[in-house]
Amino acid sequence: MTGVVIAGTDGSRAAAAAVEWAAGDAARKGLPLRIVHAVDRLPYEIVRYPIPMVEDQLDRAGRRILEEAGQAVRETHPAVHVTTALIEGNPSRVLRQEAGNAAEIVVGSRGHGGFAGMLLGSVSMHVAGQVEVPVVVVRPGVAPPHGLVVVGIDGSDEAGAALDYAFEEARLRDCRLLALYAWQLPVYPFAPEIAYDVDEVRKAQEDYVAGALRSQRDRYPGVRAEMRAVCSHPVPALVEAGEKADLLVVGSRGHGAVGSAVLGSVSRAVLHHAHCPVAVVRRPRS
Repeated sequence: MTGVVIAGTDGSRAAAAAVEWAAGDAARKGLPLRIVHAVDRLPYEIVRYPIPMVEDQLDRAGRRILEEAGQAVRETHPAVHVTTALIEGNPSRVLRQEAGNAAEIVVGSRGHGGFAGMLLGSVSMHVAGQVEVPVVVVRPGVAPPHGLVVVGIDGSDEAGAALDYAFEEARLRDCRLLALYAWQLPVYPFAPEIAYDVDEVRKAQEDYVAGALRSQRDRYPGVRAEMRAVCSHPVPALVEAGEKADLLVVGSRGHGAVGSAVLGSVSRAVLHHAHCPVAVVRRPRS
């Protein structure tokens, strides 16, 4: 794998957790880590009511945040090559620009300062699913390891990219993988008399998931992969499975059982409700 792991920070607890997660993933992948802090001057650029010395204060605060984040990584992951960058601009735009040379981007679920208002609907939502590299959103707090990576699949190209990422993460972590296919019986409002054999539908879904996993098992023979097809809406199924996972992986867009799963439906809901780190993986255009 090539590129660099990018971690966005603003000094908040969520950002600190994101930097630590990014450092661990960079160590597993043998990649350098670049910690980025965005200096957004726009909220302070009011010509009629200027704030004295605000530019120097923002720069000093940003450099201090980066210095502390870099030192924390050097203490916990001394083998990881760490660089830092203080970049002026809107945080979401800065991170999207950084994606060009990145292997993945890691952000906190909510922050302040340089990444002001970082909750879904601002930076997290404006980066996840909108760049061609995986975006991992990390919540603050330390959770015990479970030895499990969960990935949602639905037959789309985006879900296939998510499956690739999940298998690689499971291999690097030497842990189990659960591929979850949440399916629902189709509803035809103009033909309510249509009946279904639920067992037959369930068997068809399980066969589909097994087929999707077969090629990945050949590529990753050391990964203990399990498939599960459940008759449920994908959001509660994935969130519940994520309660015992170290990482939950979803595609940025899908179809079929995960209908219209652009960020704003399934992916967004999972990011809102899952307690573990969530990776949103988009299929590269290339």
